[in-house]
Amino acid sequence: MTLDVADRPAIRVLIVDDSAFMRTALSRMVASDPGIEVVGTAPNGTEALERIPVLNPDVITLDIEMPGLNGLETLRRIMDRFPRPVIMVSSVTEKGASATFDALDAGAFDYIPKQLSSASLDILHLRHDLVAKIRAAAAARRASNYDFFSSKPPQAAASDIRDADPSPPAIVAIGSSTGGPRALQEILPALPSDLSVPVLIVQHMPPGFTGPFAQRLNGLCSVTVREAAHRDILRPGVVYVAPAGTHMAVDRSTDSRGSLSLSSHPEKCLHMPSVDIMMKSVAEAFRNLAMGVILTGMGSDGAEGMMAIHRHGGLTIGQDEASCIVYGMPRVCAEAGALTRVVPLSQVPAQIMHATRSRRRA
Repeated sequence: MTLDVADRPAIRVLIVDDSAFMRTALSRMVASDPGIEVVGTAPNGTEALERIPVLNPDVITLDIEMPGLNGLETLRRIMDRFPRPVIMVSSVTEKGASATFDALDAGAFDYIPKQLSSASLDILHLRHDLVAKIRAAAAARRASNYDFFSSKPPQAAASDIRDADPSPPAIVAIGSSTGGPRALQEILPALPSDLSVPVLIVQHMPPGFTGPFAQRLNGLCSVTVREAAHRDILRPGVVYVAPAGTHMAVDRSTDSRGSLSLSSHPEKCLHMPSVDIMMKSVAEAFRNLAMGVILTGMGSDGAEGMMAIHRHGGLTIGQDEASCIVYGMPRVCAEAGALTRVVPLSQVPAQIMHATRSRRRA
């Protein structure tokens, strides 16, 4: 017998932050959802580690910058001793962004940004994001049996690449959200420096994070990775990460190679940048020479874009459920019939290289 959603036990949350203001603010945001219960708070990492086995929370929110045992070290001990989803609370600074990516590498489920000044905290904006991520984290914990909440490298899967591909793509467009930073850090370092096509990425991130993320990826990869700029000419072997807070689209009206257009329109999109807007522009500009890849993430952003690429005869790849942190965006694409193939994350780099191998740089 399946429990009705209303009959399910509340999601138990532990909030860890050295700021009393933040503990109160986060507690109020979380408690405003009737399906989530704050079972406790802790002012530092040491107390959090003492309370976890007693309170047994389903999800933990964890401040990164704390005196004594900092958030990153606390996270590592949680992953080692009490594996469960942890959502990091990070300041919007270059140092905070770097620590956030270290936390994601160490097994954090996701993160939310906070302002440097508690007085400027946008509670209404953060509440929706925080509640959605807590719910996704709790659902992922139930579905994955904690496999994703460790820093163990994923096991390689057997290759399943068909020889009968459509025309070799001239561009690769990738969309991702929750779990995306870790997924991209597995995919992009596997691509060769002589990759024959440009790669566009929309990763849902708040302002202040995409620049440091692109720099981090660039240090890990043979290909060049950069945050995209308005009117960038697309070049093979270069990965362009859409800046947070602006949409990224492709235009080939003045240069057959394509150039990037950054814009704040449309303003009413749920996500900015939007995977859909990027991919639909790629489909329109490159038609059957486009390749779309949809990775782990909440929601449905990317479904319309992947369908557009699919309709134009391009190749579309979706990450499979077993390797997703959150099987949301790929699921919607699969259910819409927008995917040519569904593969594990470990196969995505080979899919890209196989599809583009016969294309030569001009």
